[in-house]
Order: sequence, then structure tokens, then C-alpha cells
Amino acid sequence: MAKNTQTHIQEQVLVQTLSPQQLLAVQLLEMTTVEIEDRVRSELMDNPALEPVGQECDDDDNEEKSDPISALIADYDDDYSGNEEIQPSAGSVYGYENSVSDTLSFGDTLVEQLGECEMTPTERSIGEYLIGSLDEDGLLRKPLDEIGDELLIYGGLDVGQEQLLSVLAKIQAFEPAGIAARDLRECLLLQLERKAAEKDVSLHMRILSDHYDDFAGKRWEALADRMGVTKEECRDAIADIVRLNPRPGASLSESIGFSRQQITPDFILEVDDEDVVVSLNNAHLPSLKVNDSYVTMLEEQASGENQEQKVAALFLKQKIDAAKGFISAVQQRAQTMLSTMRAIAAKQKEFFLSGGDESCLKPMILEDIAKVTGYDISTISRVGNSKYVQVPWGVYQLKYFFSDGVVKEDGTEQSVYELFRVIRDIVDNEDKSNPLTDQALQEELAAQGYNVARRTVAKYREQLGIPVARMRKD
Repeated sequence: MAKNTQTHIQEQVLVQTLSPQQLLAVQLLEMTTVEIEDRVRSELMDNPALEPVGQECDDDDNEEKSDPISALIADYDDDYSGNEEIQPSAGSVYGYENSVSDTLSFGDTLVEQLGECEMTPTERSIGEYLIGSLDEDGLLRKPLDEIGDELLIYGGLDVGQEQLLSVLAKIQAFEPAGIAARDLRECLLLQLERKAAEKDVSLHMRILSDHYDDFAGKRWEALADRMGVTKEECRDAIADIVRLNPRPGASLSESIGFSRQQITPDFILEVDDEDVVVSLNNAHLPSLKVNDSYVTMLEEQASGENQEQKVAALFLKQKIDAAKGFISAVQQRAQTMLSTMRAIAAKQKEFFLSGGDESCLKPMILEDIAKVTGYDISTISRVGNSKYVQVPWGVYQLKYFFSDGVVKEDGTEQSVYELFRVIRDIVDNEDKSNPLTDQALQEELAAQGYNVARRTVAKYREQLGIPVARMRKD
């Protein structure tokens, strides 16, 4: 009789986690020019083993450093309490570690509110990442499944949709009302929920929840009949809704002193005849090096045998290793930033040489630049997020250069921005007594060689802020 055998298959699941050095590199890459300058200043203050290139110490400094052992031991005891490994804080992973700054940023203000919530370390890391993913309007337009993937890749956190939604709900309770909504409707609903304690907003909520398309399309006269309320009640509710803030992030930024005039470009792009030259805007960012005196002290203390010298040597080594790691991460950031921007400039060279002619923009997606540079798509996304480039005629956000393409009948591919321009021209020149419907716009575009679906035409029209035909009628 044959014996039954059971085969046990052990499945090994590989979860990608990043080392503290890799996490530091990711953190710095996400930072803007102003943020990296602040971070460098903060690091210089915190780590005496790190110093700017060219810094000269005076005699008093040298005298103090000549007998540092007692101070080092005290600092070691205070800072590390016997732990020999420096662990990064959850906040440092996602770019919200405290830095030297006179004014709190938009993100810092929200992270402060996050700090007042009772959360596990994992939930706090999720919260900081969600806050870092908000756009300048304060909305979360990135899909949650994409955020979940990034948390796994960059933070080694395997979290489900339920946990993401739970943390998101806590952030949506922050000030100002409407923050971290995933679209305009949710933004308005969140604000109404706050007002529910003051007045009856049940009709307002019904309009947005059940008849949002009619509301957005300004088909307000029909709403009263459909909802079984008087026209006056419907008008009053709509009047309250349109007074809500569709951009809670913008209002928060203004309250903490932010304005678009304060944008500091991360790159400088210059046009030289038929070439475009890219550089980092790092005039205020010092070159860094390890403090030579700390290296000398380490060599001296490492040769000692008493406990005091061993403690001092360990402290010195940690400081020097931290300095080397930070210098390497700053250099890596600069190389990644430049490589990415140069690839973008090469792809959009015709646009830059034209002086900003949108018709010269080529369709370009993150994958295009990833293939050229050898970086992964998430790295390109981090470079492009919240970064700006100064050109001879203005300043552009890097996201501007990424767009899908539209293939014309003749086989040529145009950037969606060119299609936007064509749509604007058609609408500007239409008969305002009989404006073009989306169907008519689609037919006019087809006549010019653009085969675009009517639904897509409607989406582009909305993105351009162009009302529907009946609202454009004189």
C-alpha cells in the first residue's frame, strides 16, 4: 500500500525594503530647492562632523576641539542612550523632518495636526505620505492603490485600502475643511459636514451626492423639480454650496505666507543658439565635506584602549558616517535631478528653442524619461513633483512637460497642449449666438485632422475651464 506523502511548499515572499541611506536619498529627492537648503543648514547645525567646503576654523574653535572627549561622552549619553545604531524617524523617510525655517510650510502645518492624533507609527508614516501626495489645491488626486504601491516600495509598508482610508479620514478632519478630498465633490461634502452642526444642510448634501452632474453642469432650474423641493429652497442651497472653498490647500498656503510669486526654481535652463543648457539652481547650497579634525580625532581615539576612548571613538564614527552618508545622498540627488531635467530638455528641445510655442511640445510620459535615464518611473515622478524650471521667458512646473499625445490623420503625433490650443481657438471664433456643442466641437476637430471622441472633447473642454455651449450663448 502506497504511503500518502504531503509535499510542503514553502513560499518565500520578497518584500522590498530600503536601507536608511536609500530612504535618505528618496527623502532628499522629493525636496525642492528651498527645502534642501533648509535641510543642509539643519544638518550642518546637528552634525559637527559635517562642514561646508572652504570653511576655516578660528583658534578658539581649534582649542575647543583639541580636548573634546568629555563633551563627546556627554553628548553620546544624551543622544543615543547606549544605542549603537542611528534609526531614521518615520517623518524623515517622507520628507517632513523638522528643519530650520522661519515659516511653516503647507505640509508642515498638516503634519503638526497629524502629530496631535493618536496613531501607531505605521499610521503616522501613512499619514505623512498622504500629506506629501496632496496637490497645491490640497486635494489628493493620486489613486490610493498607487499610494499603497509606493509605500511598499519606498517604506517597506504593506498596507491595505482599508488602512489607507482610515488614515485619510483622519486627515480629512484637519483644518481647513475639505483638505485631502479626492475630488471636488468630496471636498464640498466634507465642508458641508462641518456645517451640519450649525444648520440643516441635508438638501445641500443631496444635491452633491445624488445630482452632482446637474449641479456641475449648472442645470439648476431642473434640480428643484427632480428633488421635490421649491425653487427658492434649491436656490438657497446652491448659493451656500458655491460659497464653499474648492481649493482648501490654496487658502491654507495663503494663511502661512505662501504665494506663487515666492516660487524658487529648482533648475535654470538657458538657450544658446541651437543648444539648451540645464543647471541646478544651487547657488545658495554649499559644497559639503567631512570635518578633517573629526577624522583625526577618530584615528586618535580608535587606537586607545580605555572605555572613555572607545565611547568617544564610537560617537565620532557615527557622526562621520552620518556626514558621509548625507554628502553622498546630496550628490546623488543632484545627479538624478540633472539627468532627469537634461532628458526632459532633450525631448522638448524644439519647444525651448521656439521660445515656448505649445505646438512644439511633444507628447511625453514618465516612462519616456525613465527609459532614457535608466531610473524607474517613481524616481522620475519624484523629480517632477513640485519642481520648477526657469527658462528665459518664464517659469514652468516640470509636470507641464508631461502629457499624452494625440495622433492626427496624417500620422503625426501632437501634444495634448496643442489640442487644447486648437479647442480654445475654435471656441474663441465660434458664433456666440449659436455656440458649438461638444459634438460640433468634435466634428470641427475631425475636420482639422484630430480624431478625438466626443467624451474626450468634453473632458478637455472642462479642463480648459470652458463652459458648455448653452452657457456660452450671448
